[in-house]
Amino acid sequence: MTTTPPVRQIRDISGLLDHASHVLATRMAAAFTELGITPRAYCVLFHAQEAERTQIQLAELSDLDKTTMVVTVDELEKAGLAERRPSATDRRARIISVTEAGERAVVQGTAIADRVHRELLDSLPQPEREVFVSALTRLVEGHLAEPVESERSVRRARRSRS
Repeated sequence: MTTTPPVRQIRDISGLLDHASHVLATRMAAAFTELGITPRAYCVLFHAQEAERTQIQLAELSDLDKTTMVVTVDELEKAGLAERRPSATDRRARIISVTEAGERAVVQGTAIADRVHRELLDSLPQPEREVFVSALTRLVEGHLAEPVESERSVRRARRSRS
């Protein structure tokens, strides 16, 4: 017995977003090789430079799990871009402090991230650019702001939000 598969009534938005996110992440990673760090490391440095933050706070802002955060900070320390130091308000907490070299990396990384994002937007016709960013922003601040609980966990790559 041959059955006819159902015909989609709505475009596969999940597939489009997954593919776009993956390709953008690969472009960003390739662009950051010129700086010698990963987009994840840049994201942590960026958020650490904004304010005095603990590793836990930075992990949350950077959308990193605890283990990945520790490895990332280890790499940043080894490269001389950041250092761990005790919090002035909580001895148990560790603050990630950005070094002068790390500050320079944030400036260069911001230019790289802006360039990659500009290239993406430049691939769209001018009238669609603002609409695209506005619609995507509304989705991630509204309907897609928080994941929902499910009996089956959804495996996903962790991506920086910077």
